[in-house]
Amino acid sequence: MGFTGNTVATEIDAQRLRDWLADGDEIALIDVREGGAFARSHLLAAANVPLSQLETRVPLVLPRRHVRVILMDEDGSLSARAATLLHAHGYARLWRLAGGVPAWAAAGYELFSGTHVESKAFGEYIEHEHETPRVEPDDLCRWRTEGRDLLIVDARPLEEFRIVSIPGAVDCPGAELVLRVPGLLNSETTTVVVNCAGRTRSIIGCQSLIDAGLPNPVFALKNGTMGWQLAGLQPDSGRDLLAPEPSDPGLKVARTYAKNVAERFGVRFIDSQQLSTLQSDISRTTYLFDVRLPEAFVAGHRAGSTNAPGGQLVQATDVFAPVRGARVILIDRHLVQAVMTAHWLQQMNRYEVWVLTDGLEGPLETGSVPVPGLGEAALTAPGWTPEALHDALRSGNANAVDVGDSYGYRNGRIPGAFYAMRSKLSSALERFDHDQPVVFVCSDGRLSRFAAQDALALGFLEAGYLEGGRKAWQTQGHAVESCGMGEDPLLLTETDDMWYPPYARVTKVEEAMKQYITWEVDLLEQVEKEPYVSFGPIDPRSN
Repeated sequence: MGFTGNTVATEIDAQRLRDWLADGDEIALIDVREGGAFARSHLLAAANVPLSQLETRVPLVLPRRHVRVILMDEDGSLSARAATLLHAHGYARLWRLAGGVPAWAAAGYELFSGTHVESKAFGEYIEHEHETPRVEPDDLCRWRTEGRDLLIVDARPLEEFRIVSIPGAVDCPGAELVLRVPGLLNSETTTVVVNCAGRTRSIIGCQSLIDAGLPNPVFALKNGTMGWQLAGLQPDSGRDLLAPEPSDPGLKVARTYAKNVAERFGVRFIDSQQLSTLQSDISRTTYLFDVRLPEAFVAGHRAGSTNAPGGQLVQATDVFAPVRGARVILIDRHLVQAVMTAHWLQQMNRYEVWVLTDGLEGPLETGSVPVPGLGEAALTAPGWTPEALHDALRSGNANAVDVGDSYGYRNGRIPGAFYAMRSKLSSALERFDHDQPVVFVCSDGRLSRFAAQDALALGFLEAGYLEGGRKAWQTQGHAVESCGMGEDPLLLTETDDMWYPPYARVTKVEEAMKQYITWEVDLLEQVEKEPYVSFGPIDPRSN
């Protein structure tokens, strides 16, 4: 993969790391194993940034190069290579967990399975503290049959909603609920049911509407679409219905709700001048997140901001902001999504949180402007257009190797494209001649640039990458194919780059759903064993 040299990071033992997690200073624990290994067993406070994705993800999640970073893996081999790479790009405060993840367990400390564990445990905490109302799938089915005045809203991103949804539901991602739901209601007696795939986002979504003061009866669907299927009920798939933005009257109501939440929970606000002061403080990490939906961000956003839709930010804090103790500044247009997101992040007690009052005033950038990857300017592998790759594949004059997420590959790969995890690229490419053109592919063309450079370093004479990735391929009208979730002759390595959700499994799907739900419910008890995690208070103004 192009990572060489000896580590430049000092080793730290489990006890000292445990102490550091409780000392109040900024800290980032980065597990550099692939996503599958991470999901099987990891430290609660760790964020998964695989070595194979380090160049593209680190500039986003570790924007301050003097932040305290602890790297870890299974045996030290990957963390040493990660430390060398990060040090070469200016990261100056690097440590490695001595003995890796097994040493943490050997010291008697907890290891966790799954993904986004702290955020999911927070959802269970909120349900426990608030006794958030919930409805059984059978009862919701009966309400629909009876013709009850009912609004079912799915709090997940639209791409997840398309895969599986509750019949009659409309998609409304988490932070959008308070903005969009009031304008969808027939009256104050309309029953609102919030669902997700499992539990967390439905609980947080339901409680968001309750916290906002919505007078309607609001329920979380118990165990989401998984609970619906386990009850023997048929879900929908392939639907594409996003709740519309509110009209002026609906927006006025939504802003009133958000203002009440801000006052009740003590949400803090700053303006652009104050933001500049925070950003000039190089002793602290400052994340600047635009919490609107991606299409709104692309249409116009503040320079220097990153898109982190609010519902997903709360659901996956480890993905967006792994620096514990960092400052988080939130942007939206109406001070609704940002306020609702802020009031949850405050209760998680991981960050200092503010809402930017004038975040979208003045000149705005359009499009999706990626942060340059580490060493990206030095890459020499050429880009290929979708048309050029299409013609080369048809004529047999090139091979395509997808190094992106395996789930995306399985469900929409370029016909004939091979798959390989970048972390095992050296062995995966042994089947190809070095004088044969190889074009690397990922979802958007960023990671594949680095893979192409790896291939050049391995001696391939013609290695390039697909500009714009699979997205550009499909935008240009080229076909994709699905290979399902089983074995496939085009898989050059295992697909251990990620955790596969229950609905993506090939066999024992119901068993996987039951295990997942049980895992979520049991999380809070396990997380409570970690003294550096302390959720709440749920309502600061109630004290």
